[in-house]
Amino acid sequence: MTRRQLTHAQWKFIEPYLPIGRYGPYPERLRKQFEGVIWRFRSSAQWREMPAEFGPWATVYGRFRVWRDAGVFAALLEGLTAEGARLGRTDLSLVSVDSTTVRAHHDAAGMRVSKHLMKALEEAAQEQEEARQKGEAQRNRTGRPSAAPSDVDTGSA
Repeated sequence: MTRRQLTHAQWKFIEPYLPIGRYGPYPERLRKQFEGVIWRFRSSAQWREMPAEFGPWATVYGRFRVWRDAGVFAALLEGLTAEGARLGRTDLSLVSVDSTTVRAHHDAAGMRVSKHLMKALEEAAQEQEEARQKGEAQRNRTGRPSAAPSDVDTGSA
């Protein structure tokens, strides 16, 4: 067994999470395709560079998209977490999720902009903002209601 392949115990855990249609795929092909997906993400290679032992790259990629859209990987992660917790092998104190986003100034990324170009960009941004505000004011003058729908009298009393 190469390091790319799953052990029988790992496959026994994963297989129930993979959807099998009425007419296929065959379980041995399904396993090869799943291992192909693992190979692709472990290697960070392009799909087209996938070794032939996993099957045609387009088939493996198509299978990955179906699994992704069906939520297979999320369900597999939840199942793995639940199984680990059941066996007492999960330390959820190590889990951290942070959804903050920080935007850096363009200089932070090493971008160099001349003062002349920066001034021109700022002027263009100011002109765009003024045009947006002018267009918004124009729409409000042409009869478009500016009140929220709940504030508008519907005529029923």
